[in-house]
Amino acid sequence: MALTLNRLPASEFLGLRDTLPVVDARSPGEYEHGHIPKAVNIPLFTDSQRAEVGTLYKKEGNTRAVIRGIDLAAPFMSEKLVRALELAAGKQLLVYCWRGGMRSETMAWLFSTGGITPFILNGGYKSYRNHILEELGRKRKYIILGGLTGSGKTEILNHLMHEGRQVTDLESLASHKGSAFGALGQPPQPSSEHFANLLYDDLTSRDDDAVTWLEDESRNIGTVFMPDNFYEQMQAAPVIALMMSIETRMPRLIKEYTAFPVEKIIASVMRISKRLGGDRTREAIEALKRGDYGTAIRITLEYYDKSYNYGLSKRPPGQVIFINTDTDDVAVNAALVAAAADPAG
Repeated sequence: MALTLNRLPASEFLGLRDTLPVVDARSPGEYEHGHIPKAVNIPLFTDSQRAEVGTLYKKEGNTRAVIRGIDLAAPFMSEKLVRALELAAGKQLLVYCWRGGMRSETMAWLFSTGGITPFILNGGYKSYRNHILEELGRKRKYIILGGLTGSGKTEILNHLMHEGRQVTDLESLASHKGSAFGALGQPPQPSSEHFANLLYDDLTSRDDDAVTWLEDESRNIGTVFMPDNFYEQMQAAPVIALMMSIETRMPRLIKEYTAFPVEKIIASVMRISKRLGGDRTREAIEALKRGDYGTAIRITLEYYDKSYNYGLSKRPPGQVIFINTDTDDVAVNAALVAAAADPAG
């Protein structure tokens, strides 16, 4: 009896993730580069096996590649089925590969032999990516929280979130705090591709009728680049820029960065050495070596402040609301920002 393949478009497939387990049948390397969040990798082929089958397909055609693929995968089929049975307590699961073709169909057949009803993502991961990138370009209501480096923007956004405002933490999704020092204390960054996958999940969990707050960022956060259509919306959104003196910001930055080994701080300074200039870079490094974090931070802030103020000056007139504050108190500054946002929101 032939297996009936249940194929779902991306929107329906994603809508079932809260109730059904998701299996990514692609190779581990493909999965690592980017996958549907919540998916578990049960690959039909390893990375090397996939490469071998792909090369054979190009040189000798489909039949030879299929036969070799069976040879490679067959010894491990029972292991893959056991894993699927452990996942699919309700005897149903979702499965996808790159295009929704042979790998998905093979795994769907395998899972069905164990009494599992599989649902295949029509068009595969490729169709999912097209779907989410289109959705990320959909118009939403955003307010951007800007401000000079060390203004406590992340803490302010967290405070606003606890007060009931919608916040998407881009730096948390990117595992990076945005500056040359942003990788310190953070886990490895996702690929730009997987960042977009995570961002889609975050934004689609929000109320579209309410404003979502975002922190002002460059096009890239560390090594992660934001999707173009999403970043264009950020650039068009109203900005509330919190402005405070270097002296007000200094205690927060000293507390944050003295927690890391000085060698790592020096390495971060070296990443912006061309922008700081040779003399200022040497001054900053010498200050760090003698434990004078204040001087080193002041040198780097002078660069970041100048760069950020220049970026704000390029915004259209009326897009930026400037809020001056002489305190580092998160609750006070969050209240100032929220009050300024009410007319914008």
